[in-house]
Amino acid sequence: MATTLTNTNSVVDSVEQAFAQRAPRSLWSDARRRLLRNKAAVGALIYIGFLVIVAVIAPLLAGHNPLDIFQNNSYRQAAWISVPNRPAVSGNWNFPLGTDAIGRDVWSRLVYGTRTSLVVGFVPMAFTLFLGTVIGLVSGFAGGWLDALLMRFAEIVYSFPAFLFFIIVMTALKDTPIGKFWNGFVILFGALSLVGWVGVARLVRGQVLSLKEKEFVEAARAIGVRQHNILFKHLLPNSLGPIIISGAFIVPGAIIAEAVLSYLGIGLRPATDRDALFPVSWGNMILDGKAALTAQPWLMIAPAIAIATITLAFTFIGDGLRDALDPRDAG
Repeated sequence: MATTLTNTNSVVDSVEQAFAQRAPRSLWSDARRRLLRNKAAVGALIYIGFLVIVAVIAPLLAGHNPLDIFQNNSYRQAAWISVPNRPAVSGNWNFPLGTDAIGRDVWSRLVYGTRTSLVVGFVPMAFTLFLGTVIGLVSGFAGGWLDALLMRFAEIVYSFPAFLFFIIVMTALKDTPIGKFWNGFVILFGALSLVGWVGVARLVRGQVLSLKEKEFVEAARAIGVRQHNILFKHLLPNSLGPIIISGAFIVPGAIIAEAVLSYLGIGLRPATDRDALFPVSWGNMILDGKAALTAQPWLMIAPAIAIATITLAFTFIGDGLRDALDPRDAG
């Protein structure tokens, strides 16, 4: 009996020692572990990484410049489609997805459109998160009249229909110098950011209002930590989880908004410079393909599939981040 107790105590001591030697995991390491167990989110991350690579090496993958016009190749079909007695429109592997109305390669335009969509997604996301985070932090931490003023302003902005605001801004400024600058990217970024920050600000404000009453913040105040240090070293880091999740959902919204505006003819201006970094967008391609759905369906199908898949990927990433950063998940 004594031998059994000794062996049991030895096992317990070994387990306790193993746990004592193991480095404690942080919130972020736990979140990363849970995220990597989410197969849909991991697959989506791999797909977005693939798109980033495509955007970087677009000239190597495209085969042609997206603005090059190939004479006598109007509405050529996809490479695997053969049209009897009409060799001028039969598929040709020089143009894997065929050509558009004036003989531009659809595949090349699709590849270069990846650059535009990623930039349209990530740049407004950065501006939106910055504006929303700053306003939410200040509003929640300061309280009083400043909080009331900022939140009333946010409610006014929130009450205005987002797409109507996009349409008004893009229509009013499209032919101005700022609208022509960089093919309209500047006003598009501004329009998307000026509306999208409200949701982030309200989310961050709620987090700050909850966190600033916690014991660790009270302890920081008690030992004389300055206000800006409490704000940026205690409250902001503990609010990053919801901010990151919001960013993952902002990106597909911005991509879809650009596609819709371009489809309406008030989005990004078509590029004319062969050396432009962002010569075409998927929204422009859908607009061109609208009138040629029967003559050349891939002119619309290809960018539509691209927009759908990138939107779905970011949705999976957002869901995965939400599950991974949920402190109530003990998995």
